[in-house]
Amino acid sequence: MIQGSIVALVTPFDRRGRVDEEKLRFLINWHIKNKTDGILVCGTTGESATLSFAEHKRVIKIAKEEVRQHIPLVAGCGSNSTQEAIELTRYAHSLKVDAALVITPYYNKPTQAGLYAHYKTIATQIKIPLIVYNVPSRTGINILPQTTARLYRDFPNIIGIKEASGSLDQITRLMNLVDRKFILLSGSDEITLPILSVGGRGVVSVVANIMPQQTHDLVKSFLQGKLDKARKLQLYLYPLIKSLFIETNPIPVKTSLALMGLISPYLRLPLCKMQQDNLKKLKKILKEYKLVK
Repeated sequence: MIQGSIVALVTPFDRRGRVDEEKLRFLINWHIKNKTDGILVCGTTGESATLSFAEHKRVIKIAKEEVRQHIPLVAGCGSNSTQEAIELTRYAHSLKVDAALVITPYYNKPTQAGLYAHYKTIATQIKIPLIVYNVPSRTGINILPQTTARLYRDFPNIIGIKEASGSLDQITRLMNLVDRKFILLSGSDEITLPILSVGGRGVVSVVANIMPQQTHDLVKSFLQGKLDKARKLQLYLYPLIKSLFIETNPIPVKTSLALMGLISPYLRLPLCKMQQDNLKKLKKILKEYKLVK
């Protein structure tokens, strides 16, 4: 079952700019040991926009090899081209990945009818569980609750949504249009608990990259009815979550992982290393959380 803390895994690079396959394998196993409930590769945090098709497929393949049957694997397979999204989704399906995360097409700015047609085309051609990914701040387009609900109703393999609109009103409206089997995943760490409260099953998390156990515990506590513990964990993680977005994601989280000694600090252009004043702020809060000395 896809629920709990699903880490939006970074893609580590080496000093030559290549995917660091050894570090990628290490991170996946580190997350399994630290109670992460699922792995997402090739998402926004994984710098999917700068991966070549060959690299994208290679990262998914490596992840499948390492995850095996331990925890669910979700592969980012979206594109602003429907045909490219189909190719990536078909590849993920061939590897028996548990689900494909398909972002709303960016830059094109399709209408709601265009969004429906995009997901319909993918869902009818590849019978893999599909999760819609709504992140208007990145894509410039917002898939509306009625469109998502219609897709869920019409295509059995569209199983849910990663919601990163930040609008609790929109998310609540959506949950009034779907049944209890619908999988709602928070795409915004800072409001994971409010999203869980209206029917969410978990979070696709950035902060889980550096605090996997605590993110797992937050969701697990809520799902077990331990609401006070879940509340305390959400409030505890909040300052750290905000620090991971003082510059464009995934710059701060990759910098944090490098400071923790887990990966090398390399990003791909046009992303670049943090500004010094923000780096000082990040180091300070990482020390407060005892993640670095």
